[in-house]
Amino acid sequence: MSIFQLLLGRRLANRESGTRRIGAFEGVPAMGLDGLGSSAYGPEAALTVLIPLGTLGLDYIGWVMAPIVALLAILFVSYWQTIQAYPNNGGAYIVSKENLGANASLLAAAALMIDYVLNVAVGISAGVGALVSAVPSLHPYILLLCLGLLALVTLVNLRGTLDAGRLFALPTYLFVASFLAILVIGIVKAIAAGGSPDPIVPPPSLPPATEAVALWLLLRAFASGCTAMTGVEAVSNGMSAFRDPPVRYGHRTLTAIVGILGILLVGIAYLAKAYRIGALDQSQEGYRSVLSQLASSVVGNGPFYYVAIGSVLCVLALSANTSFVDFPRLCRMVAQDGYLPKSFAVAGRRLVFSVGVLYLAATAGALLIAFGGITDRLIPLFAIGAFLTFTMSQTGMVVHWRRAMPRAGSGREQARNRAHFAINAVGALTTALALGVIVTAKFAEGAWITILIIPCVIALLKAIRRYYDALANSLQESAPLELDDLHPPIVLVATESWNKLTDRALVFALSISPDVIGVHLTDLAGPQAENDQAAIREQWRAYVEKPTRAAGRNPPRLIFLEAQYRSLHEPVLKLIGELEAKFPRRRLAVLVPELIKRRWFEHVLHTHRALHLRMKLLALGDPRLTVINVPWAPDNVR
Repeated sequence: MSIFQLLLGRRLANRESGTRRIGAFEGVPAMGLDGLGSSAYGPEAALTVLIPLGTLGLDYIGWVMAPIVALLAILFVSYWQTIQAYPNNGGAYIVSKENLGANASLLAAAALMIDYVLNVAVGISAGVGALVSAVPSLHPYILLLCLGLLALVTLVNLRGTLDAGRLFALPTYLFVASFLAILVIGIVKAIAAGGSPDPIVPPPSLPPATEAVALWLLLRAFASGCTAMTGVEAVSNGMSAFRDPPVRYGHRTLTAIVGILGILLVGIAYLAKAYRIGALDQSQEGYRSVLSQLASSVVGNGPFYYVAIGSVLCVLALSANTSFVDFPRLCRMVAQDGYLPKSFAVAGRRLVFSVGVLYLAATAGALLIAFGGITDRLIPLFAIGAFLTFTMSQTGMVVHWRRAMPRAGSGREQARNRAHFAINAVGALTTALALGVIVTAKFAEGAWITILIIPCVIALLKAIRRYYDALANSLQESAPLELDDLHPPIVLVATESWNKLTDRALVFALSISPDVIGVHLTDLAGPQAENDQAAIREQWRAYVEKPTRAAGRNPPRLIFLEAQYRSLHEPVLKLIGELEAKFPRRRLAVLVPELIKRRWFEHVLHTHRALHLRMKLLALGDPRLTVINVPWAPDNVR
């Protein structure tokens, strides 16, 4: 077994696709890590904005998180309906395309793509932040740790969604169990102490207030805290990953993700106020995340603390898995519509869309490097794409239900459609208002970058589609096959010396045309070139001309072309031009013999001149020219 096969697993056949689908057990870790992991950095992002209020900021964290949890409930009901209406794939791209048009679908696609890339970068950087808060000595290695985790998640997802879901199930459910237990213990202690429990390990003291409470500050905190809702749309975007019946497993997965996330957000907000826990500067030495402070305050720094923080690290780092599940599927749909390269729609060896996985890893890696792996620097770019897709999806569903109303077969069905319409209308309105707040609050902090990038992505998608449309128009042929001019081509056989490659190429050339020309290419000059040419002429007479005459065929001619500037393709292109001018009604074919390299070191030991020549001939784009590769693999070279 090769290392490649060991890492990625065996190739899967198309007939095995049904066995690679997931249920709710795998669905929560596969699609819910983004949402569950955001419970770690969402409340912390809101608390970071409230730092200027000092201890007074903790009195307002509940008021900030309450509308976020209410909005989460609205999104839950809305996406429950979307899954039911679009059981195969109900993501914002499909919903927008079918109900709002192509331009709206491209806006949704661009926002989703950006959101998925940011989710990978933010999730991994937050995971490393959790690790560094538990082991401060690792602070200098933040970026290296981020890139290492990115490589791990990429590798696992190249093995397939089912493998990723099963592998990440243990840390996911360990995280849920650990922090639900911490929340229960902390809330019980807080209630028993009248709302002011004594922490086992006191959190760092909060700085004194430098600002007064202002509505704008609370809106900014709300905008930052809304990052806790990213990932809610993941289930509807990835419905094609579920086994039959997909709606049942999609609903179960969505319910589990939203239910757990809501409990975590409410519990963290309550205990942060009770234990006086605030946010710290992640770029400074001694940084500790809010969840780290919360766990040590409630259960101390014993084994349970390290198990819980270890699970946070895993969930945050692996929260990128949600993007790795949905992003390739989104890219596949966009590529099938002609807005992305076709390679994004091709399944790899493990029935996942490997090009999308690798592209996501590369762009997220570049983002991590650009921002040094610091979560606080990435947060301002986050949530805009998510809330834009929320709004697009909900607006599309409003149009969907409005169209469905006249087609209702009974009064009950019509009433049900009206209820669906109202729910999605509320979802569209609230998410649009939240999007406006987020854009306004985060614009100067870096959100303008996302707003600028979205139109650029849409322009790129449209440019790709224009290319494919132009290519289709140029390839379109409505006339019948023309058979009036079927003269055999003039065949040029590139040869370096008389050997088995030349032998095989000449035999094939003589089978398709009586007019064959052997072309010897050399970049030598002087007496050495003359000696080589004399030797080749003698071999040509003995091994080529003599047997072809004996077979009653016209022997191939041999000509010598010198490359004065060591570019072997230049004299060949010149010869082609001369032959085309001399024989305007004849087609030309160039046979390029090439040695097959089976082992990695063989690629280093050869010059690749045949490959270079073939590329230059193809780049010529001559409609009268055909380039044929004649491969030969040695069977006795070890």
